[in-house]
Amino acid sequence: MSVFLVIIASYLIGSIPVSYLVARLWKGIDIRNYGSGNVGMTNVWRNAGPVAGVLAWAGDLGKGVLTILLAKHFGGPEVVAAAGIAVLAGHSWPVFLGFKGGKMVATFVGVIAAIALPVGLIAAVVWLAVVGLSGYVSVGSIAAVLSIPLLIWAFHLEWPYLVLGILVAALVIYKHKPNIKRLAGGAEPKIKRKFW
Repeated sequence: MSVFLVIIASYLIGSIPVSYLVARLWKGIDIRNYGSGNVGMTNVWRNAGPVAGVLAWAGDLGKGVLTILLAKHFGGPEVVAAAGIAVLAGHSWPVFLGFKGGKMVATFVGVIAAIALPVGLIAAVVWLAVVGLSGYVSVGSIAAVLSIPLLIWAFHLEWPYLVLGILVAALVIYKHKPNIKRLAGGAEPKIKRKFW
């Protein structure tokens, strides 16, 4: 029963629509009606400004960290990995926003950082480096999530974490299908390097 409750609680934590709330409180807008319509850091950044974007990113990352820290009190790697999948499912398909959420990248990095901090830090560096070089958040996101299963394997983490990494990386890439199509067609917008 405790494991079941951990998974339900993880899903509900993931369902907290941080980006939606930040955009509402920061700019008084419903972020779903702006830009890509996605409830995520990039769309908040573009339509509510970098500060709001960073707050949204920090909140989404924090959901992943909090969930894993709680799950570690109730079980081993299998329970922790299940909680990680649940919080990411909540973020991507949140009950509070009609099951239409974000693309999981920041929350995924938070989950992995709480499981193994070096893996999370390296994945974050990959994201920053690729976004900085390319100007495309989507390219950085895809690179970061693809690096995570490789890093989990390289750091010899337990098999449930490798399953988590592979499964979620595949889901994140699937969620980025529209971005991949825009990149192929040269229509993907680059992030603006402005700070206000």
